[in-house]
Amino acid sequence: MATRLAGLTGATLENVATVCHECVWWQSRSGGRRVDKRRWIEKAETEFGAWGTVYYDDDGRVLGSMQYGPSRLFPRAAELPAGPPSDDAVIVTCAYLIDRTSPWVLQSLFLAAIGEAKDKGAAALETFAYRYPEGESDYERFLVHRTVFPRDFLSDFGFTTVRSSGQVELVRLELGGLVPVLEGKRARVLRALREAFLPEPVPEPRRP
Repeated sequence: MATRLAGLTGATLENVATVCHECVWWQSRSGGRRVDKRRWIEKAETEFGAWGTVYYDDDGRVLGSMQYGPSRLFPRAAELPAGPPSDDAVIVTCAYLIDRTSPWVLQSLFLAAIGEAKDKGAAALETFAYRYPEGESDYERFLVHRTVFPRDFLSDFGFTTVRSSGQVELVRLELGGLVPVLEGKRARVLRALREAFLPEPVPEPRRP
């Protein structure tokens, strides 16, 4: 299946999940006045350009999207447990996967964020991680929570802990020396995602 990645912008926002169209949770502070999404988009695109990535299949169907940008664009991140993010980092705030049978989408979105942050001259990529209890379902780990990511999944990319608060961690990937880290672990990340998402094969019925 052919795929393509496009920047998440005001023009492509209408293609992603509807819940994302007006969401300004990350762009606002708790108890503060509501942020105008259109004005925020204009500011983000002026300062940074595309503020995320959209993942399409060869039929133009969206399989997932991710939002990220300089930490200053997302004031809510400063209020979260284990925050605030670092001033020199691009932060991944959330990802929305449409199709659970496409496990490589989340990996591809993170790789796109890493490449974009490096191209923009950021020192690091940061995000919030959660240490799930042993035995937690993969559905819960990857599909239910859109704004925190499994700590073990992020470890395979080379993210390290900046600080923690309970089960939540702010994690950071330094962008210097990035290629050796990813080249050695990409296959393992993809294999883990396939095992998490793809259904068990259905046995063929025995012939009489």
